[in-house]
Amino acid sequence: MKAIVYERTGDPSVLELVDRPVPEPGAGEVLVRLAVSGVNPTDCKGRRQWPLPAGWQTPGQDGAGVVEAVGAGVDQELVGERVWVWEAAWQRPWGTAAEYTVVPVRQAVPLGGASFDLGACLGIPFLTAHRCLTAGEYMPGKLHPGALSDHVVLVQGGAGAVGNAAVQLAAWADACVVATVSSPEKGQLAAAAGASFVVNYREQDVVREVRKIAPDGVHTIVEVSAARNAAADVALLRAGGAVCVYADDGGDEVTLPIRPLMVANARWQFVLVYTAPRAAKAQAVTDVAAAVAQGGVRVGAEAGLPLHRFPLAETAAAHQAVEDSVVGKVLISTAEE
Repeated sequence: MKAIVYERTGDPSVLELVDRPVPEPGAGEVLVRLAVSGVNPTDCKGRRQWPLPAGWQTPGQDGAGVVEAVGAGVDQELVGERVWVWEAAWQRPWGTAAEYTVVPVRQAVPLGGASFDLGACLGIPFLTAHRCLTAGEYMPGKLHPGALSDHVVLVQGGAGAVGNAAVQLAAWADACVVATVSSPEKGQLAAAAGASFVVNYREQDVVREVRKIAPDGVHTIVEVSAARNAAADVALLRAGGAVCVYADDGGDEVTLPIRPLMVANARWQFVLVYTAPRAAKAQAVTDVAAAVAQGGVRVGAEAGLPLHRFPLAETAAAHQAVEDSVVGKVLISTAEE
């Protein structure tokens, strides 16, 4: 099979297209013939920093394809099932930037009739967004239509991949969703994703505008840049509200006023999907799969998430696009052309 491999950490130039034997699924695993691989920022961070579990690594946590074989203890009826894959490369060498990957069966989720493009976009962004929308005092442990009715959710950075996922999932769950963006073009993307209100933080006062929408404050904030937005977040939380921080854009340290947050019994929840509680992650997979089955989440420019496609041989360029902060989702076509 064709696969992208790197044997040392570094910039995208360490990525090589090689021929490798098709892996065989072990007990409790499935072999997936991939159609599309999704590229996430952590794929790039991992390529630069993370240890290589087998002395080499195929990158790519997310992807979609068809189950081709199963290991011992796995139902043979799964063969031929269309699935989406999550965390394929987390502490394992077989990522999704290849024609095949092997994962534990729980990490291959039925996709039904949804597109492979959608499936490759689900894993890291949507599981992260789900955790951000369910970790607060006021937030439910499960998402479904109606779960967030009477809730106001603020998504800081509503045009990014996780921001888009948070907007879509919150809207599917019937929240009032406010998204902040940095340009009118990104505002159009956030609105297309389902944001009820959009605030351009470069042209508008975020606190004033959000307070017009939610005079009592917001229930939860999905935060991409805590260092930059901390003051606004503190000002906008209602009593018992939560700020869920999933990235460190704009700075890796944050200063918080203790007394106001104590009085509000506020929560600051830090989120990394890879190390999230197992039960919370399992619920996220269940709920995201339900949203897909119900048509509650989409991809493409019409859903606020433009797609950028690369062939497998150009995976280095795909990684560079993510490092250059391209707006939208980067996908790699993994099937042989």
